[in-house]
Amino acid sequence: MKEDLHAFLRSRRSIRHFLPVSVPVEVLRRILETATYAPSAHNDQPWRFAVLTADVPKIRLAGAMATEFQRDLEKDGLPEKEISTRIERSRRRIMEAPVVIVLCMDETGMEPYPDAERRRAETTMAVQSTALAGLQLLLAAHAEGLAGVWTCGPLFAPAVVRQALSLPAAWQPQAMFFLGRPKQAAQDKILKPLEEIVRFISA
Repeated sequence: MKEDLHAFLRSRRSIRHFLPVSVPVEVLRRILETATYAPSAHNDQPWRFAVLTADVPKIRLAGAMATEFQRDLEKDGLPEKEISTRIERSRRRIMEAPVVIVLCMDETGMEPYPDAERRRAETTMAVQSTALAGLQLLLAAHAEGLAGVWTCGPLFAPAVVRQALSLPAAWQPQAMFFLGRPKQAAQDKILKPLEEIVRFISA
């Protein structure tokens, strides 16, 4: 029933706290495969996924990102105590999530236009396509009874994320997802009314 599908799509929420329960590999593979059914410009499928379930790579990633995060927060002039609190919260989120997925973009297959304007447009299309795969991933996790949250930390430290995880040079980190069995109940979502964000243009 279409009403059931709409209800399912509207029931997804961002959850940041998870039970300490591992996610089976076959479930992860199903989620990732469904994510790859997202639409993409030219059908180039620029999305790439780095999946972390073990502590060793999580520790490496958390440490690398913490160094970069601290440098940025110091530039912002924040008090040392607040900097420590934020860094520890970031580290804890990475370590406590049963699954961490770093979503990357690979522009290798995009059109190599000779002019800068169209090259920028191609990059934007790759970003949009990769983001669509990210949403598809969250919905696929939701279909498996898992919770998740989308975070953008890798955008602020792409080089250190790539190095920490030994990713190919063409993989550009875009986002990071935390997935697992939810530890908290979903909260109601406050949305802007359609009248504020939609224009029906008929002429």
